[in-house]
Amino acid sequence: MKKSISTQQAPAAIGPYSQAIEANGMIFVSGQLPIDPATGTMVTGGIKEQTAQVFKNIRAILAEAGLNMDAIVKTTVFLTDMNDFSDMNEVYAEQFSGVFPARSAFAVKALPKNAPIEIEVIAVR
Repeated sequence: MKKSISTQQAPAAIGPYSQAIEANGMIFVSGQLPIDPATGTMVTGGIKEQTAQVFKNIRAILAEAGLNMDAIVKTTVFLTDMNDFSDMNEVYAEQFSGVFPARSAFAVKALPKNAPIEIEVIAVR
């Protein structure tokens, strides 16, 4: 059995997918872009500000599921420019306390809405 998780505190899905799905106590959060849900536009600033917005969106979705960042066990980071990795990593490290989740990071040619970063996560109850 799967259940859709959705909140207005994070950007609406821009296609035929859910913000997150819960199945068997696992929460799969779709890739989040640095979009401000209040305006529907990409946040201004550099990769640090954009990474912070991505995590704000992830937090909102997890909160809707009754979870916090400690529930995350795996992240996948997509960057259009690996030169942004160090700055992204600095903001990323500030998001977690205790044990960091497992992570993959990839350089990709392009992301939806020409975003420079997208992060998806898997969390568990």
